[in-house]
Amino acid sequence: MKLPKKAEYGLRAMIDLGIAHSLDHDRVPLSTLAEAENLPTKFLEQIFLQLRKDGFVKTQRGKAGGYYIARDISTIKVGELVRALDGPLAPISCASQSAYERCSCPDEEHCGLRMIMIDVRNAVSNILDRYSLKDVVEVTLRKIRRTGADNYFLRMSQNAGQRPAPANPSDPRDGFLAELAGELSTPPTKSHPPTK
Repeated sequence: MKLPKKAEYGLRAMIDLGIAHSLDHDRVPLSTLAEAENLPTKFLEQIFLQLRKDGFVKTQRGKAGGYYIARDISTIKVGELVRALDGPLAPISCASQSAYERCSCPDEEHCGLRMIMIDVRNAVSNILDRYSLKDVVEVTLRKIRRTGADNYFLRMSQNAGQRPAPANPSDPRDGFLAELAGELSTPPTKSHPPTK
């Protein structure tokens, strides 16, 4: 599965909007979102028109205006966003649940390609539909803080140093699930009763 630029840019901006929200930046101008991710403003504007139409974001005009997330971010699944921005998750239409179309295969029921593509769809869907925008925002912020990385929305509130890029930017240890697994393997801290 390869996300088109529309979905990639939309997801990056939505994660940034979630980060801004969690840092008490209630409204974020589209130009700020574009600048934060180095995205073309006009293209992002088209993407956000779609996200607004689909009920993910709202906008407020005026001096303190900007975009904000329309729903509780814990209720927005990443899979919902991908489908809104890119359509069905299945690589081929005969493997799609939401946009099924019969293919030209003479025996669709026994088609090996269809069977494997159903498994691909299920694997992708199992990850994207399991995690909410809130999960992604929390894990992203935790990693930014842990590594001392620079973040557009944290700059004004703390002095974050920029971490050098990893030697292999697609290292599995830098993935969302690896970061989430790190949280699960961290032993809980003991709470101590307050001293009198």
